[in-house]
Amino acid sequence: MIDNPKRTPISELGEFGLIKHLTHKIKLKHKSSMMGVGDDAALIDNGDLVTVVSGDMLIEGTHFDLMYVPLKHLGYKAVVVNVSDILAMNAKPEQMIVSVAVSSRFPVEAMEELYDGIYAAANVYNVDIVGGDTTSSNLGLVLSITAVGTARKEDLVYRSGARENDLLCVSGDLGGAYMGLQLLEREKAVFQEHPEIQPDLDGKDYILERQLKPEARQDVIEMFGKLELKPTSMIDISDGLSSEAFHLCEASGLGCALYEEKIPIDPTTHAAALDFNIDPTVCALSGGEDYELLFTISPSDYEKVKGSVHFTVIGHMLDEASGKQLITKGGQSIALKAQGWSSFSTEQ
Repeated sequence: MIDNPKRTPISELGEFGLIKHLTHKIKLKHKSSMMGVGDDAALIDNGDLVTVVSGDMLIEGTHFDLMYVPLKHLGYKAVVVNVSDILAMNAKPEQMIVSVAVSSRFPVEAMEELYDGIYAAANVYNVDIVGGDTTSSNLGLVLSITAVGTARKEDLVYRSGARENDLLCVSGDLGGAYMGLQLLEREKAVFQEHPEIQPDLDGKDYILERQLKPEARQDVIEMFGKLELKPTSMIDISDGLSSEAFHLCEASGLGCALYEEKIPIDPTTHAAALDFNIDPTVCALSGGEDYELLFTISPSDYEKVKGSVHFTVIGHMLDEASGKQLITKGGQSIALKAQGWSSFSTEQ
């Protein structure tokens, strides 16, 4: 029972609206608590170094479908999701805590496969597993991972540091993970209707890997160091390019102009989108789970990224009054909409 008889659907607020609603009363009591809710990770001041902490949950039936997600891949991806948040603060991931809730339908061997994936990712990203919890679940499998990293104060990059006229950049390419999901969902539906038909996955390795085994862009952070480039703001792309651009704009009190023709989309992703009769740009803007880095740089640093195969300049930051704009391939300016994936959508 609840004391307040009013019933507001969570879907009315959405994931990020709910977070704001539930956390607006938080007041940090300790000087060591540099930052709580509001960025990719929390920050704890430990003198010379700052401890960077982030946590995420993955829930069966909401975030993954074990009909087509191998448990080893799931374990690997669960680590990547959290490591990516640490990297988005320009910090170094070092430890993680792994908690699992599991139902009785899973044998020990299944859990071994899950942890094989977790161990594999921990080795790739040089992260120590230092604790966690295991309990039973009536709802299937739930994974909760807390990642811990470190950074010098002067190296930290926040969502809120962008300035007007800064260049908006992205690593890698976008939309592949979303199209991988569409492909897997289509083949699942075909299998359920016709179990005798084999999945049609030939030539789709790239988008399948983007969905099932993404990688956090630790290499990009290392490149920043070699280029002596420090972004003015940064976020990882988990909920779609448009949603993450909104986060940077709102945290920095700015608007932006994002150019459709500049958005990097792999040819495999482009072809798959057309096969599904989906606009490839929509995949990049709203798809999510690419775990690339969206960041801003000072115009004076343009020469450091110019011509790079790792980064693409896709727009620039505007004053807040100019709003958030998508400049189409035809040169039309339209309002950019944050339509990324939502945990609490009534349409799921």
